[in-house]
Amino acid sequence: MSDLAPVRLDISPDGAAIVTLDRPEKRNAFDELMVSALAETFETLRAADHVRVVFLKGAGRSFCAGADLEWMERQGRHSREDNEADAFALAEMLRALHALPMLTVALVHGGAYGGGSGLVAACDTAIAVSGTHFAFTEVRLGLTPATISPYVVKAIGARHASALFATGRPFDAEHALAIGLIHEIVPDLDGLSKAQERLADLAFSAAPGAVSAAKQLVADVAGQSIDAGLSRETARRIAERRAGDEGREGLAAFLEKRAPEWAPQPKLIEAPE
Repeated sequence: MSDLAPVRLDISPDGAAIVTLDRPEKRNAFDELMVSALAETFETLRAADHVRVVFLKGAGRSFCAGADLEWMERQGRHSREDNEADAFALAEMLRALHALPMLTVALVHGGAYGGGSGLVAACDTAIAVSGTHFAFTEVRLGLTPATISPYVVKAIGARHASALFATGRPFDAEHALAIGLIHEIVPDLDGLSKAQERLADLAFSAAPGAVSAAKQLVADVAGQSIDAGLSRETARRIAERRAGDEGREGLAAFLEKRAPEWAPQPKLIEAPE
């Protein structure tokens, strides 16, 4: 277990990591310390070869309330250059989360506003408790959700993003599911824990190198013209996987009716609330 001020990192011996936003008294709102701690945590995880799945969750009654208003007020007294450096740190933290090679899962409850919804969008998949609320309210403060926009637009598409960014209107978990910001709704926190266990099982049944390659495949193929060049590139990639160690082991395990070598039974840890 590692504590970085407002962030907790717990990693089980077999590689299930839980990153907990730990400012419950502030509904886990971002400030410069939390942004820095998250960035350091994601850098630690990037280098942790044994980690197979990363769960992101919030302590207390809410996932993340977005930017801390006191932090924003402090930044308002700073120069434009200082503001840009501060915003760049947030943007790079989100990019570090999005670039992690293993499966990343947001476990959302209570509320996810502004940058909190950006964290959700930057993960590979997200599950929310029924009754969770979301919003991009930056325009009400004369701002825009700029640093989170690449991940939100990628997750929900330009039209949904435009409607939500320009109005700042709140929306519920059902709407978040309909537009693709989350992928599943569970009834309560117990359901969230069960979903966490289920996704850990799925993560440990997948070859880690294949997971990383699959994530990179999506990034590289998205938006590309479907032509002979793309066909050649995708054929090259699957051939590379088939001839590689994981591909050979996966096929052998299937034919021999056994678990592949990368699929131990995970012992999922529980992070304290």
